[in-house]
Amino acid sequence: MMYGYGNSMFLFNNGVIAQGSAFDTDAQAFITNASITDTTQKNAINSLVLDLKSYGLWTKMNAIYPYVGGTASQHRFNLKSPGTSASDFYIAFFGGGTHTSNGYVMNGVDSYANTSFNPNLISGWKDDHHMSIYIKTETPIGDGWHLGYGNSTTGDPLYGLAIRRETSNLCIYDSGNYSQNGRLPISITDARGFWSGAALATNDRRTYKNGTAIITNFSFPVSGTTPNDVMTIGALNGTSGSPKYYLSGINSFTSFGSGLTSTEQSNLNTIVTSFQTTLGRQN
Repeated sequence: MMYGYGNSMFLFNNGVIAQGSAFDTDAQAFITNASITDTTQKNAINSLVLDLKSYGLWTKMNAIYPYVGGTASQHRFNLKSPGTSASDFYIAFFGGGTHTSNGYVMNGVDSYANTSFNPNLISGWKDDHHMSIYIKTETPIGDGWHLGYGNSTTGDPLYGLAIRRETSNLCIYDSGNYSQNGRLPISITDARGFWSGAALATNDRRTYKNGTAIITNFSFPVSGTTPNDVMTIGALNGTSGSPKYYLSGINSFTSFGSGLTSTEQSNLNTIVTSFQTTLGRQN
């Protein structure tokens, strides 16, 4: 027997309920372009998109990398705009990183992902942005950045997120500092989890772990402009255009976009945790 509910159809067969019918159009575009064939992965992507839209977070995203499919060619696609051009923030992978069902495995030596996303081209990004990453590795290798761009050593402001560096065991969210003045890191013992840094105003920068604020309302000198560079994953993209400061880890989700409030951070954590649980790769 088959019943309808909204845009979905459910087939009842010997007590088993299976979802059919059409997916959300944005989810389907990603599924098609990234060649996702596994039913569990397709349903997880569809739920992720629907949840982001339900909580009002979809429109706040510039890029979402869910790393499903298990291959580099599938991990390249941006869920928000799953095309293959630079304007779609279609990733180019470099170095010795690998790709598994758990996500993008950064090696902390020479692996990085070029996203083609240049925050300098986004109006107001300096004081209105977030960057997030879901890490499945307790102790990353390297003393660099999991996500970021800019180079404070040259006087150019740095924007980045680093979770438990090898020698310092610090979580660091930098958002426009000069020569690291005013950086406010926090000591951690386990890098596993969903991490996010967000700017809501010049004097309001926040860091979250698993949806809970660990640093709030801190400020430091912020540049009038953002560097004319592109965001990289697994390293920091310096102002020379060359990545450096690598940091390892199993990366199961990455996003960046507009700033998120405490409630929105909590909601995003709920959504991402549900997504990872569906895929059997939650921490």
